[in-house]
Amino acid sequence: MDNFFDDWPLYSQAALVLFLLALSGFFSMAETSMLSSNRHRLRAMANSGNTGAALAERLLKRIDSLLSVLLISNNLINTILPILVTGIALHLFGESGLVLSIATLVVALLIIIFSEITPKVIGAAFPEKIASNVGWMILPLTFLLKPLLWLINNFVSGLMKVSGLQSSSDTRTMSQEELRSLVLESNRFVSNHHRNILLNLFNLENITVDDVMTPRSKIEVLDLSRPIDEVVQQLETCYHNKLPVFDGNSERIVGILSVKKALSLLGDSDLKHEDFRSLLSEPYFIPSGTPVLQQMQFFQDNQQRLSLVVNEYGEVLGLVTFEDIVEELIGEFTTSFSNLSTDPQWLSDGTYLASGTSSLRDLNRLLKLNLPLAGPRTLNGLILEKLEAIPDHDVSVRIAGIVMEIMHFDDQGVKTVKLYRPTLNQDQD
Repeated sequence: MDNFFDDWPLYSQAALVLFLLALSGFFSMAETSMLSSNRHRLRAMANSGNTGAALAERLLKRIDSLLSVLLISNNLINTILPILVTGIALHLFGESGLVLSIATLVVALLIIIFSEITPKVIGAAFPEKIASNVGWMILPLTFLLKPLLWLINNFVSGLMKVSGLQSSSDTRTMSQEELRSLVLESNRFVSNHHRNILLNLFNLENITVDDVMTPRSKIEVLDLSRPIDEVVQQLETCYHNKLPVFDGNSERIVGILSVKKALSLLGDSDLKHEDFRSLLSEPYFIPSGTPVLQQMQFFQDNQQRLSLVVNEYGEVLGLVTFEDIVEELIGEFTTSFSNLSTDPQWLSDGTYLASGTSSLRDLNRLLKLNLPLAGPRTLNGLILEKLEAIPDHDVSVRIAGIVMEIMHFDDQGVKTVKLYRPTLNQDQD
């Protein structure tokens, strides 16, 4: 050892130690970044043309070989470093127990700080960025150490079989809740609007057509038993693209009329009811409780945009369109709310005036509430379920921590309700 270092100048010996420290730190950083990197993000980077990310993804498919290369290289360097530093110290300061102890302590601190802690912290802070760049140096080592890797990996596999452990090469898939958490934590990369759309997409699984349909009481229908001039007047003032049509019996929908096609007939002076009947398309009925995703698939497969929701007795409960489902996914198309206040937010005094027909889902979304959705779907239904009767005077109730003051009502139910913003110390019912 003395003869070896006699031929080396001091700066060369120091440079060799620093190089080995840096190389050891590189392998530690590469190991941490590879294991900490998000494989889905690496795949997205690879698909966008990042060849380094594609190489990192390829190396991660053989995690046993990758770990073997990094651990063998790192441990080999960490074995050489103490010997080298101890040899330099003994060469410079002579052979003594104190010199040996100090040299061992110094090399241990150097390895811990510069080869372990610092590089691993950096690798964990920028995993995908580092992983997509270090693969080019690791790949040649996998070929150089291939015989040694084969021997070590087979030995390890044998130990695992003897121990009753079975390794799996399958990539672990993400559950829906894990994917939801990933979306919630993606505020650095995804805008709030896009993140809300993704979260709504998860929620569509648990939503039925009853949650998004327009209720029967709010559907505009056309009665072909009325005089022809009244029919024409309704068509001229209608703002819908399609209208359900009945012929005298309001409980029996006979077809769906395209308003655009009907308007093209209005110039005919001999217009008759039969002219409109000839334009009717057959109505499509769906049972109450149909999942929204299933209905959306039907709309796409059959190129339809409107369906009537019926109960088990065949009674029409409401109407659902493709736009209703899309609005549930991406939000309202307009800022006009027919059953909510024109300004969908709390007033300065902490109150909000809502119609009894307001959807509980809309109120939850707009006012950040937590009204129960398991039962009734409207504010009127929720209050009537709580009171178990139609109120005959102004009363206030508290549901889910929200005080509700009934402002207007009639024999059919609650018409207008004043909501009071809940405070943090209010208990939930």
